[in-house]
Amino acid sequence: MTSALDAEELRSRLVAPNGPYAALDVVETTASTNADLAASGAADRTVLIALEQSAGQGRRGRSWSSPAGGLYLSVLFRPAGVPAERLPWLNLIAGLALVRVAQSTGVEATLKWPNDLLLGSGPGKGAGILSEITADGAVVVGMGLNVAKLPSGVQPAPGGLAPTSLEDLGAAELDRGELAFRLLVELAGLEGVWRKNGGDAVESGVLEEYEEHSSTVGQNVRVELPGGVELLGVAQRIEADGTLVVRGADGVEHGVSAGDVVHLRQA
Repeated sequence: MTSALDAEELRSRLVAPNGPYAALDVVETTASTNADLAASGAADRTVLIALEQSAGQGRRGRSWSSPAGGLYLSVLFRPAGVPAERLPWLNLIAGLALVRVAQSTGVEATLKWPNDLLLGSGPGKGAGILSEITADGAVVVGMGLNVAKLPSGVQPAPGGLAPTSLEDLGAAELDRGELAFRLLVELAGLEGVWRKNGGDAVESGVLEEYEEHSSTVGQNVRVELPGGVELLGVAQRIEADGTLVVRGADGVEHGVSAGDVVHLRQA
């Protein structure tokens, strides 16, 4: 069972002067935590958590199923001193925070580039990440983590990934307040080191950790690129700028900065 979130307790533990965040709010329901924060003009490191979303968004304008019992939150960052070309790393850093939290509950967790948390040996999709740049230059990072058992009828993710949740996989200690606390602590720690290093993924260690948890590197993949173009090949590595390098059948390496990745079964 998952409990309700206590906003006052979370604020006392996470908001300055006791914690790394500027503000934190919990709402019963909203259309999209990302959309709310993006329009707010909020301060750096502002958090919004919803118990349920009615219009959660995924990448490329897709909807994201957000049933009650999950953990849906967005964090607004204004990382001064980080060049704009390094900001996409916030999306991957959020993935690392999710991996750490999922593993802390005893569930196997890996990352499918660029925005999916995979759970279990199946594996299934347990979380999605969506990062967006606001009109005033901030970055809003949204995460939706499936905590409680999923209701019937939740549709598979693009590429056919079956949805799953921490409870579906037998996770222990599923207090949503504690999970939110752990997730935000991990995110703040990772983002803080990355920011201190000017967004350098190598110097901050986030590139090495991401590759350790990547289920994409080494896989045969199909990358669905903008414009209906497909790239078939083997994922080689993640570059320092966060792009995925795929070696095509012709032996040529292609850098992919955006696209849907489908893991293909080995022949």
